[in-house]
Amino acid sequence: MELTDRKKQILKVVTERYIETAEPVSSKFIAQAMGGSVSPATIRNELADLVEMGYLEQPHTSAGRVPSPRGYRLYVNELMERRSITAQEAGEIDAALSGRMQAMEAVITQAGQAAAAIAGYPAYSVAGAKRSVTVRRCDLLPVDAGSFIAVIMTDDSRVKSRLLRSDIPVTPGELPALANLLNTHFTGISAEEMGQKLMGLTTQLGAELFMPLSQVIEFAGEVMDENARSQVYTSGQTQILRQPEFQDLGRANEMMRLLTDQTDRLPVLDEGTPMKILIGPENVSEALKDASVVVASYDIGENMRGLIGVVGPTRMDYAAVAARLSYFAESLTKMFGKNNQLPPKEDDIL
Repeated sequence: MELTDRKKQILKVVTERYIETAEPVSSKFIAQAMGGSVSPATIRNELADLVEMGYLEQPHTSAGRVPSPRGYRLYVNELMERRSITAQEAGEIDAALSGRMQAMEAVITQAGQAAAAIAGYPAYSVAGAKRSVTVRRCDLLPVDAGSFIAVIMTDDSRVKSRLLRSDIPVTPGELPALANLLNTHFTGISAEEMGQKLMGLTTQLGAELFMPLSQVIEFAGEVMDENARSQVYTSGQTQILRQPEFQDLGRANEMMRLLTDQTDRLPVLDEGTPMKILIGPENVSEALKDASVVVASYDIGENMRGLIGVVGPTRMDYAAVAARLSYFAESLTKMFGKNNQLPPKEDDIL
């Protein structure tokens, strides 16, 4: 059976109307949308063909039709009109991402929050893994005779701290010398090299310094390992509950679990892929079988790549979401770049 231009036109009408209303689309509406150029009988025949070909589905409780995942894929690939964001949308994104924030996590988290607010769907942002992470600086802060706080800054400006307790008392006067030892000999190297250097100092340091030093280096190794993995931040999770498709409690719970506790299962992009749209069953995660994901990548620099994605129902407005995420990605790339400048505001931004 041939997918004629008229069938494609009908599929486009059904898809865009369903995106707008979340209600099955009737042949009467299609006839009106096509200006009466096609008879109702012909439209009904074409709808039946599209159902048989797998591009449309007919809910049991309605005479109308809705797009299938296959229909959405054809719509995205061939029928969807590429959309540009408005000057107002560009301004909202620029405002959300403006300011010079030192912590990379703050920028990435804020980007996800802004994407969720503007798209109207849950969003997630990912700080891509760096090939190697090292310690830039270490500070030790006294608490009492049996404990101190270790503050680790990595070379990508992330900062972590932990309260460390020692069986051997550590006096406040010993901490500056210990911090100087760490900053002189244990920065800018891998965790494996840190361990080797520590072993080399076994006979040179007394237990009162070696034990707290080994604790700090163990913590630093954990920080380096954590920072070398991709970090996923989700925002606007409850927005999915506003969609008619997720009024079912079981489906909603499964989606909320993915967005809160199983974020490592959210889709990512292959290297060199700027954007991808995954529709329904194209998603690996079972929780996303009745949802769609649009995800775009941006360049953080220093061998790092970030991702920003939106999760919504299969009837999401793909054109609008794709345009907004493209602008987000471009803005973030420029923000992390040397010039730290946002793209220009224009009425038509492609």
